[in-house]
Amino acid sequence: MDYKDTLLMPQTEFPMRGNLPKREPEIQEKWVELDIYSKVQERTKDRPMFVLHDGPPYANGDIHIGHALNKILKDFIVRYKSMSGFNAPYVPGWDTHGLPIEQALTNKGVKRKELTVAEFRKLCGEYAYDQIDNQREQFKRLGVRGDWENPYITLTPEYEAQQIKVFGEMAKKGYIYKGLKPVYWSPSSESALAEAEIEYKDKRSPSIYVGFQVKDGKGVLDTDTQIVIWTTTPWTIPANLGISVHADLNYVVVEVEGQKYLVAQDLLETVTKEIGWESPQVVKTVKGQELEYIVASHPLYDRDSLVMCGEHVTTEAGTGCVHTAPGHGEDDFYVGQKYGLDVLNPVDDKGVMTHEAVGFEGLFYDEANKPITEKLQEAGKLLKLTFITHSYPHDWRTKKPVIFRATAQWFASIKDFREDLLEAVKETKWVPAWGETRLFNMVRDRGDWCISRQRVWGVPIPVFYAENGEPIITDETIDHVSTLFRQHGSNIWFEREAKDLLPEGFTHEGSPNGTFTKETDIMDVWFDSGSSHQSVLEERDDLQRPADLYLEGSDQYRGWFNSSLSTSVAVTGKAPYKGVLSHGFVLDGEGRKMSKSIGNVVVPAKVMNQLGGDILRLWVASVDYQSDVRVSDAILKQVAEVYRKIRNTFRFLLGNLSDFDPKTDAVALENLREVDQFMLVKLNKVIKTVRNAYENYDFAAIYHAINNFCTLDLSSFYLDFAKDVLYIEAKANFERRAIQTVLHESLMALTKLVSPILAHTADEVWAYIPSVQEESVQLTDLPEYKEIPNAKELEDKWTSFMKLRDDVLKALEEARNAKVIGKSLTAKVTLYVNENTRNLLDSISENLQQLFIVSGFEVAGFYDQAPAEAVKLENAAIVVSKAEGETCERCWTVTPEVGQVEEHPTLCPRCAEVVKENYNHLV
Repeated sequence: MDYKDTLLMPQTEFPMRGNLPKREPEIQEKWVELDIYSKVQERTKDRPMFVLHDGPPYANGDIHIGHALNKILKDFIVRYKSMSGFNAPYVPGWDTHGLPIEQALTNKGVKRKELTVAEFRKLCGEYAYDQIDNQREQFKRLGVRGDWENPYITLTPEYEAQQIKVFGEMAKKGYIYKGLKPVYWSPSSESALAEAEIEYKDKRSPSIYVGFQVKDGKGVLDTDTQIVIWTTTPWTIPANLGISVHADLNYVVVEVEGQKYLVAQDLLETVTKEIGWESPQVVKTVKGQELEYIVASHPLYDRDSLVMCGEHVTTEAGTGCVHTAPGHGEDDFYVGQKYGLDVLNPVDDKGVMTHEAVGFEGLFYDEANKPITEKLQEAGKLLKLTFITHSYPHDWRTKKPVIFRATAQWFASIKDFREDLLEAVKETKWVPAWGETRLFNMVRDRGDWCISRQRVWGVPIPVFYAENGEPIITDETIDHVSTLFRQHGSNIWFEREAKDLLPEGFTHEGSPNGTFTKETDIMDVWFDSGSSHQSVLEERDDLQRPADLYLEGSDQYRGWFNSSLSTSVAVTGKAPYKGVLSHGFVLDGEGRKMSKSIGNVVVPAKVMNQLGGDILRLWVASVDYQSDVRVSDAILKQVAEVYRKIRNTFRFLLGNLSDFDPKTDAVALENLREVDQFMLVKLNKVIKTVRNAYENYDFAAIYHAINNFCTLDLSSFYLDFAKDVLYIEAKANFERRAIQTVLHESLMALTKLVSPILAHTADEVWAYIPSVQEESVQLTDLPEYKEIPNAKELEDKWTSFMKLRDDVLKALEEARNAKVIGKSLTAKVTLYVNENTRNLLDSISENLQQLFIVSGFEVAGFYDQAPAEAVKLENAAIVVSKAEGETCERCWTVTPEVGQVEEHPTLCPRCAEVVKENYNHLV
């Protein structure tokens, strides 16, 4: 007979190869058929709620690897929470307003000026929905589970209606005002920008030192003295109205080649070196406060420049005398207000110098630098011109430089509720912990929030103006506009006249003739997304405010975390979140920023088509995502190898449980052998570690715990020696059922534990487990940690045995390399041990030959009795020799007992007994 037919080899249809690019879409189709999101929500509906509120990605273009990292992390948490006692809804969202969509349509050939505002906005909306559909399919392909058919979208009428209410509530509390102030202005976008829309890049700028001649020295300075200023923006010189000094600093008048100059004493050495003065002589020292109200002459125009005292003046750079143009700098503006200066802004929306910049009208501001310095040179006031490269603010969308420019804008007054904001930051749980300090400092230091934009694709600022120019924002007008937006969408603002947008019969004393106008600016897009706590968490019945968690990239401390906090604290007095978790950026394998020009961009769709979504998900679990992370083909291949080992473990477990029914075949814990109990101790440690890691959002700990358990505890030890029982013994053999009991426990636990991470594979495995009732592993809970009796004693004992086993494996490897043996089953192992190790081995009732996977085993004496040829290792001296006897045809053990059973001359007695009792019908 063919004894192979008598072996109980693994049987499962679970494929060895994942073939994930093909199989995952099939699994996702099953999720759609099951309506898995609704089923999970139905199962957990009576549990306490856990809300992870989705920060909306911008609806433009394909998703990138940073999107994938973000959405997969969120999916880990939502899936974990729904399997650990919570009702965890996930409502994805999209940010849909703003310049990039306007720009995209222009790039596609849409002629903006030939359309009405309402027509153009309609095209913007259609484009946004197309982008949402595209991104939605890509997010779903990642395996992200959510309410994809009912997302929140910032352009929907119900969202905009709630956003108007947020604006109205802030206005009611006095936090909204209109003012002329210098703001970040992007000539390339022709709009004001918020701080969150600024990025810093290096820029080459002229660096000039200019002398302002004293006109009226107030008895402190002579009129033959020049006050020296330094600037890297010569184009702002035409807007100069003053010079700022610090009241507490010492200033010196120095004489150089018959000319007198004033600079801060602490900066004299630096200025001397920069300008190239030869041996300046100090002729006078004065305090900054003595210089207040001195008048200097503008170096280009017949205009005064007032000396003022300002706290913003430092000795970090420059001359200690700061060129002050109230129309082009925040500090300049405030000091100018204090001293009653005008706000001169001789630059238009496009960054072009106006008629107020006499002599430079029509020049783009950056192009005006050269002629302005030339004029200063002609006037004899340019003391030095060089060029420097420095970090400079840029528009994060157009990537072009921005300027400070005074314009009339709508602001949210942060200073009025700053203390409440800071308190809300302290009450929030931050992961990583430094997030608290980062946002706290941002809130502490930020100025008022410029919320108006000079664009058309966005939510209109719901303000009316009376005939006398007074802004009208009342409960009545806000409620009416909010209702109109809910019914018709915000396009109605651009389709109707002001009088038709006001409540019926509305009157105002500032408009005796009943004539009204409306604001044409739209709100900053950060106000849009920052209102989502009201427009989504409050609006929807399946969510609640505050959210338990906001999770976004670390750039959102200045973005969504910040704007959400500002609007929520303004409206409710509380943060919109209980906790904030942030992740880093994705870099290439060498730690460089990804760039199309370098060619190092990793595209999620490509990875999924080649390797599968679960490989991408496993990569996310493997990295320390709270810092910047790296990804490359080589890194993903390493992750794919780990996946292969995990998958092979699942396949082995499934294959060896094909004849096992846990209801009838499981062995009670107290009846299991020690080695089996030891494996359950290890399994439960993994359960505890993994659950704790999920709770702390430490997914890398899960990755390592699962990988180590599969490769070290199972594959390299337990499953390795278990084959001799699982394949060889009779089906109902006690030891076999004991091992199968452990395998079944491990299979069930591991499938559930990896389900939030390997979403597709876990569901695929689940479909091959015959004993389960649920349609999907997603409809189960994570395994609970069980305390195994005498767990510590078991672990100590068997951990010691594992160390001894490692030594034996090393000795076997050396013998194999020396050609003493072939496979380990051809070997006999003789040990010389110390007393502790001897006692350990004596206490083990399991078959030691089997545990070491050798054919012969004996303890021949103590360590110091070992022969010279023994391999002396930490726990034993080991002699490896060839086992004596013949090889059993069925179990491959080498033993002198082969042939003792007459009917089966090529078998060992154990195999002969199994065959006789179970397979005689095959003879």
